[in-house]
Amino acid sequence: MYLKEIEPFKNRIVSEISIDSREATYVDYPELLCEELKQFLNKRGFGKLYSHQREMFEHAKKGENVIITTQTASGKTLSFLLPVIDEILKDPKTRAIFVYPTKALANDQYRNILPFVEYFGEDRIQAGIYDGDTPPNERTRIRKTANIILTNPEMLNSAFLPNHSLHGFNHVFSKLKFIVVDELHVYRGAFGSHMANIIRRLNRICKYYRSKPQYLFSSATIANPKELAEILTGETFYHVKNDGSPSHKKHIYIWQPPYVRDSEYRKTPEEEAAEIIPDMIQNGRRFITFCKSRREVEVVLKETRDRLSNIEDVPSLLDLTDKIAGYRGGYKKEERKDIEKRLVKGEINGVIATNALELGIDIGDIDIVICSGFPGTKASFWQQIGRAGRRKDAVGILILDVGPIDQYIAVNSEFLLKTGVENAVLDKNNLFIQLAHVRAAAAELPLTLDDAELFPDIAEIIPVLLKAGELRNDGGIFTWIGKEHPAGDFSLRNISRDIYKVINKVNGEMLTEMDEYQAFHEVYEKAIYMHDGVQYMVEKLDLVNRIATVFPIEVNYFTVPFTDTMVNIIKEFKSREFSRTNASFGDVLIKEAVVAYKMIQFHNRQNLGFESIKDNLFTTLETEGLWYLIPEDVDNIINSYTEFNYYNGVKHALLNAARIRTMATSEDIGATIFNTVEKDGEVKRAFVILYDLYPGGLGFTEKAFDYAEDILKDAISMVKNCKCKDGCPACVGDYHLDKKMVLWALEGMIKETGESPVVTKVVKDVVIREEKLFNLYELPQKWSEFKSYLKSKSEAFLGFFNTIDYVEVKGDLLIFNVNSPFFREWVLDTLNKLKIENIIRRHVEVPETFSIDVNVINHDNKIDKIIRRYDDLTR
Repeated sequence: MYLKEIEPFKNRIVSEISIDSREATYVDYPELLCEELKQFLNKRGFGKLYSHQREMFEHAKKGENVIITTQTASGKTLSFLLPVIDEILKDPKTRAIFVYPTKALANDQYRNILPFVEYFGEDRIQAGIYDGDTPPNERTRIRKTANIILTNPEMLNSAFLPNHSLHGFNHVFSKLKFIVVDELHVYRGAFGSHMANIIRRLNRICKYYRSKPQYLFSSATIANPKELAEILTGETFYHVKNDGSPSHKKHIYIWQPPYVRDSEYRKTPEEEAAEIIPDMIQNGRRFITFCKSRREVEVVLKETRDRLSNIEDVPSLLDLTDKIAGYRGGYKKEERKDIEKRLVKGEINGVIATNALELGIDIGDIDIVICSGFPGTKASFWQQIGRAGRRKDAVGILILDVGPIDQYIAVNSEFLLKTGVENAVLDKNNLFIQLAHVRAAAAELPLTLDDAELFPDIAEIIPVLLKAGELRNDGGIFTWIGKEHPAGDFSLRNISRDIYKVINKVNGEMLTEMDEYQAFHEVYEKAIYMHDGVQYMVEKLDLVNRIATVFPIEVNYFTVPFTDTMVNIIKEFKSREFSRTNASFGDVLIKEAVVAYKMIQFHNRQNLGFESIKDNLFTTLETEGLWYLIPEDVDNIINSYTEFNYYNGVKHALLNAARIRTMATSEDIGATIFNTVEKDGEVKRAFVILYDLYPGGLGFTEKAFDYAEDILKDAISMVKNCKCKDGCPACVGDYHLDKKMVLWALEGMIKETGESPVVTKVVKDVVIREEKLFNLYELPQKWSEFKSYLKSKSEAFLGFFNTIDYVEVKGDLLIFNVNSPFFREWVLDTLNKLKIENIIRRHVEVPETFSIDVNVINHDNKIDKIIRRYDDLTR
């Protein structure tokens, strides 16, 4: 039995998934929970706790770092609030910092803390939101008296850490006992790498103030939550994973869009969503529709409102178009808060949203979630579906796109249930990100040898900063003498720091702000920019003042940009030959230019034509890449076809295979084709390159290099086994490409395949002892044991010792092996050398003539690369 809104479309349902309800597992209050909290909970109607709430409290009270990963709406907030509030009631000087990825989520979660404040009184508990919107007088109150401070990563980076000795922040850090991080799963990729380095700096500041906060994390379901928490913090965690909350029944429909008339073209998920949403609004359903891009949000919103405005049997006083709203990045704070408020109050039925609403903002009861295309990861899919059914049974609809994973789900829907969710991947040692945070850390506290453990490339970075005049060497301690706030030199989320404003010329209102990359792709001259379903045409994009001037317009199309990508290989690090190709990995420079756009008609998706873009809109990205050599015979054949570029099919198949192997998304890896000319121009070589979409790389393509041959074979299998007849966006990326040719080209990278096929398709982390347990001459064999011993003694320079994998002894010399000439100079600086020798003497039997020396091995000179990153960061 289908929902009545789905009944007319039941022929599109290719599979269904039912998830049964689950009863709650209730337990008594923990014995260590203070009586006052028990009384509070009883008065709030909580006679018992869910099992996971008690489990988290008990392990938190043991002083353990805890990560909890229970379902949406399972009471995770109360799980980490109970140990924090319990400690505050016992010691009012306790401070806790709660970190949320967005301002909206911090505001939403603040409402969950207010009942505690109101019940126990502000003389015992105070809380406050500390973000960019907090007035100065409120900031002062929070720093001075708040036990719980709700904030976001940006404020930690730009306000808390740089000002740790000012404005009362020192009081916060010296009394800091808890750091709570909600929605841990969002800290992946570049954002996660920045967050890991912020935590490095935070731990460094806490150590300075002699505090050691305990970490309490929560996350949606990912494959490696404990691992991610431990990578981010360098600490060990206990994982609470058994969910004791009740779960309502969910029924999920897998929806395959039909072909357009008699063609091979399937309708898009956006078209299908715009068809079914009006019926849901008419029937009073409450829903969220998730789209994969900002443009798709606006297209679905407009097309839905168009349909609603044309419904004839609706009372004239009832405006159904006002029952739906868009929700995405780019909307102003006031707009988003108004939408959230109206949704909770039931003034609107639903929203068309990007993944901004995946996070746990309370938006009331939701009946239905529509996913307009698979969101890229199963973790994200289940997070989206989990927004419905908080208090009652719910429905999920996955409208499939034409991508390979979507179409795989069409015939293998068990993929969503029977295989694990993905790992969250981050590289906290990305050189660009590490450089940015070493500069910020130096401005907060002078750099010492202990910082070598926190920042692996610090010995390569310091010489660059010395040369740039940003550091001063004070006897082996490096003091910041550069600009006042280096933490403001970088964005945690955007590649570009250049922000463009979009201004409505009619009234001078600023519609939104966006980074340069977005601006070049969304507000080029004559682009149709959509905001809350309203169309604007871009009159001018001012590249000097960074302003896009727009005016309202009503046209029957939206615009999509075309890009041209150029590649320069900076340095090859490793290479491997297999079969008839060669896979290489190294540093690359990617230059992407937005050269033209096409106009796509609303509702029927007809291509209305192309226009070139006269402005020189290009962005450059120095990153890491993996490139495959195309055999000469394959290259010759592909280049003989001029109507369609068959390299796009080869690139598409390899890119999608790499994303699946590395668990990456379209935001992590890009791809293009490039050519080189060798032997004085005589031989042209063609390559397909996959590259990380972040400066310096995030490890995705380096991981892909390890699986280069498997990725090629996966690409072949993907094309060969696609259920389409001649080629489609799922296997080759385009209905116009004949998959026989793409398959022949991919197989030609493995073996000689003979004559090419005939193309028929044209469309379509000191206690001094008298007794010494170690002897100098045994130290090389017991080095790991010695380092563990130093850790148990909380010895100084432990961070430095942990960077040394092995030592040698020659005569009376203890020799440290390091990987940088600068490290040698740093360690052998007079004061540092004396300190290290004294540490060794305290714990090791050594001769009177004992001394240390340093040997440089396996030096990988990164100076040139760091200089380039430095230039990018400070320009």
